[in-house]
Amino acid sequence: MLACVDVDYRPDVTVAACVLFRGWEDATEAGHLLERGPPAEAYEPGQFYRRELPHLLRVLAAAPEPLEAIVVDGYVWLGHDKPGLGAHLYESLGRSVPVIGVAKTAFHSASLAAPVYRGQSQRPLFVTAVGVDLSVAAEHIRRMHGDSRKPTLLTRVDRLCRDS
Repeated sequence: MLACVDVDYRPDVTVAACVLFRGWEDATEAGHLLERGPPAEAYEPGQFYRRELPHLLRVLAAAPEPLEAIVVDGYVWLGHDKPGLGAHLYESLGRSVPVIGVAKTAFHSASLAAPVYRGQSQRPLFVTAVGVDLSVAAEHIRRMHGDSRKPTLLTRVDRLCRDS
C-alpha cells in the first residue's frame, strides 16, 4: 500500500489526510483516512516539520496495512544534511518506510531535488527522497496518474484535508 499525506491548518483544528493507493499509476484511491486534531503549533522558521509531523504520525498510525512508501507535499531535504518534513517523518517511522517529497516551488535546496515534468507543464515538480534512490522516486512521481503537473492523488489528498 502507498500513501499520499497532507495537512490543513485552521484556527480551531488541524486536519491531516492520507490517501491510500496500491500502484503508482492508480487513478483512484483504495481508501482514505482523516485525523482531526488540535490546532498546530506556531510556525518557527526552520522548524516547519514540528507543525505537521504529529498530525501525520496520527493519521498514518491508522493505516490498515504496512506502507511501501509515503508521498508528502514538500521537501524531504532542505539542504545537505538539513532534514525537512519528509526526513523527519522517515526518522519518526524508524526508517522503515521510504518518503518521497513533492514540492511545487523551488527552494534553495532545489539542487538536491530531481525536477519532474508532467503533462504539458513547462514548470517542474521538485522531488526529493529518503529510503529510496532519488531517480526511482522521481520516476514514481512522473508515472503517477494525471494529465496535469500535479498527480491526481496528490490533488485528492489536498482537497480531502481542506474540505473535511
